[in-house]
This record gives sequence, C-alpha cells and structure tokens, in this order.
Amino acid sequence: MDDALFEAAPPPPPAPGAGGGSLSGNAHASAPLAVRMRPRTLDELVGQQHLLAPGSPLRLLVEGDQPMSLLLWGPPGTGKTTIASIVSTQTNRVFVEVSAVAAGVKEVRAAIDGARARLASSGQETVLFVDEVHRFSKAQQDALLPGVENRWVTLVAATTENPFFSVISPLLSRSLLLTLEPLTDDDVRDVVLRAVDDDRGLGGRVRLDDDALEHLVRLAGGDARRSLTYLEAAAGGAAAGVAAGSEDVAHIDLETVEKAVDRAAVRYDRQGDQHYDVISAFIKSVRGSDADAALHYLARMMEAGEDPRFIARRLVILASEDIGLAHPAALTTAVAAAQAVQLIGMPEARLNLAQATIELALAPKSNAVIKAIDAASADVRAGRIGQVPPHLRDAHYPGAKKLDHGTTYTYAHDAPYGVAEQQYAPDVLLDAQYYRPTALGAEAGFRERWERIRRMIRGR
Repeated sequence: MDDALFEAAPPPPPAPGAGGGSLSGNAHASAPLAVRMRPRTLDELVGQQHLLAPGSPLRLLVEGDQPMSLLLWGPPGTGKTTIASIVSTQTNRVFVEVSAVAAGVKEVRAAIDGARARLASSGQETVLFVDEVHRFSKAQQDALLPGVENRWVTLVAATTENPFFSVISPLLSRSLLLTLEPLTDDDVRDVVLRAVDDDRGLGGRVRLDDDALEHLVRLAGGDARRSLTYLEAAAGGAAAGVAAGSEDVAHIDLETVEKAVDRAAVRYDRQGDQHYDVISAFIKSVRGSDADAALHYLARMMEAGEDPRFIARRLVILASEDIGLAHPAALTTAVAAAQAVQLIGMPEARLNLAQATIELALAPKSNAVIKAIDAASADVRAGRIGQVPPHLRDAHYPGAKKLDHGTTYTYAHDAPYGVAEQQYAPDVLLDAQYYRPTALGAEAGFRERWERIRRMIRGR
C-alpha cells in the first residue's frame, strides 16, 4: 500500500446520521414526504420480497456486514436509493453519493480517493452510491473499477435500464445484480397509508377517503415516491382548506387529489370490467384503423396506471393477428415498442407505445396469418396428419437409405429459382390450402408470389 496514504489527512467524518450525498440531513420536518418516509431497515422496505428472504445476499450485506458491491436494476420508485441508504446506515458505513448526471471522472476518483484515505486512517468503510449509472460513459464506469476491485468502497449503483446493455462488463462481473420488481397496488397502498399515520409523515393529521386513496394508487403506477409526492400535494391542498384555528382534521377527498395533481380521475378498474372493455376497444380501434380512437384508449389506460408491458404484449399479438404480411414491419415495430417499454419504463415509453399504435392503426390489415394457422391446427386436431413423405425423412443415420429415406429428395437450391417440384405435405393433405393471402398492402406481392410458387411445387 502507498505510504503516502498514511500521511494524507483523512477527509472529515460525516455528521452523525448522515453520510453525504442527497440523503444527508434530510430527516428534518421540511424535507419532502417521500424522503421523510424512506424506510430505515430492510423490514420496513415495501415489496421486493424475493430480495429479503433470510440468508439472501442483501440480508447478508446489511445484517452480516459482508462487503460486496451491488447493482440495482428496476423501475423508478421501487426502492433502489432506499436500499443504498439502508446499506450505509445499518452497517455504520459512510454514505457518499455521486450523481451520474453531473459528475465526471474527476468527481468519481475524488470520491474513491476519499474512501481509500478514510479506510486507511480510521478503518471506516464507505458506501458509494451512483444513481442512474447507465448515464456514465465507459471512462466514468472504468474509474469505478479500482475502488470496487480493492474494496475501498462498497459500490451501490442503480439503473432503470438493462445493465447488460448499459453497464460495462468488468463492473457488471464484479457486482451482485439485484433486480427490483415494480410495486403492486397493494404495496403502494401500504406506503400511502403508512405515510398518513406515521409521525415521520402526516402523523394522522389528515383523513384520506377510500376513493382518493385508490386514485393515488392508480396515479402512482407502481412508483412509491410518486404516490407520496402526490399525497403530500393533496395534504397541502386539504390543509389550506381548514379554517385557521380550527381543530378539524384536514380532509383529502377525490376532488382534492385531482386538483393537487392536476389530473381527472379515470374511470378504469384494472381488475374489473373496465380493464377488459378498454383494452378490447383499444385493439378493435387499431384493427379498425382509427388511430385517434386507439390513442384515446391508450392514453386512458396509461393515465390509469395500466401496466405498459400488458399493452405492449397486445400490440405484438395484434401485429401478426390483424396485420401480418400486409405490413411485415408491423411485428418489428411492435416488438421494438415492447423492448423499449422494458428498457426505458414509464412515462417516457408512452411515446414508443403511441408510435407503435399509430403505425399499426394505419397499416393495411390482413388476418390471413391467424386464419392459416387456425386452419392447419383444426386439421391436426381432426386427425388429418398422415405420414411424412419418405424423401423428406431424416437420412443421416445408418440404414436410412435401406428404408428409402431421403433418396429421392431434391435439394431446393439446386432447382431453378430455388423452388423444386416435389411433394412436401403428407398424402392426406395434398389439396390443403391454409395460407390464403389478401390483396392488401404488401401481402398483394406475397399473394402473387405464393400462387406462382405453389404451382411450381405441385407441377401445375
């Protein structure tokens, strides 16, 4: 170890209860509600039960004080910053935060050098929290490696994007990847109710109506921080309506929540009839080529907090069921939108869903693909199967030629135009015709080509 480390003056210790960064000193009464209600222990953490089991790596890190670096991947408001805070406070480590938005290589190295000096002089370890690590360049991420490799810091890096695409391999291989799941409605409901009653939060000074609570849950979209931000705004609006000197408890009703967050309550129950009615209307509007109506139902679902992955999956299905080869790019667009939802998350991914919705609504339509596979499946279920023609059977094992397997097979690439005249279907299905292309969009070209190829194959 460099002797100069022992000669350098250690960085000043953090104030009691603070470790640096944006979490420092945020326990005061004027701090945002979401900050005041931040869980202090793993037992207070809402959701993420798959990470909290006894003996799990996260528990070993916090309760067993075992040094390891973490990479936390999950949607906003699921507890990434909270876990970093718990790791520092429950293990008596110093907490230092580096902003991936504003910091450069210089700031990263300074944070690691400070942690290294602190470890050498006092033995105190440091948690280095890097939020939105995917925003760091390769050089900035490289600067983190010495601190992680030598355990000068316990790195806790958070990202909302797929780390296999956004984090360099050396850093990924040296960190334990923990995937955080979106919070359920029940999780968010617990967060809101706890904030209403807890002395760190509103301390029972407000009364929250059931429909107002459910609206807050819907608007949160699985983001605990967002739910508390909206609750705090609504509580402020309710408190302003209480007469000065009155002992009445501030009342938060649905109208108060609507005014506070500037959104009207969307009549939409994700577990009830509205869930099925609205998604049905959405799909039928896209199928019917009404882009405006489709966008209305898309917005209605998103404003109500519908899972965007559910919407994306339906678009992927629709791309083949209702468009197919009339516009082959539809499936590519739908899959790309689904991937964007996974990589980016809401609210930004609404743009990707909107783009896919518009393109699919305006695309020429064909249900020939689903009709083809349904007809083929119907024949199979009806027992119209037949034997595979001998020339198509596997001919790679000893004795296959004695059975006449593959002996008369014509290699398609050796035939004119790459199409060989020979029997492919079983005898019982020689006249079967499943794929019947339409004359719409790009499928008109497929229709003409398929008719020619079909005649060539069958020698007609």
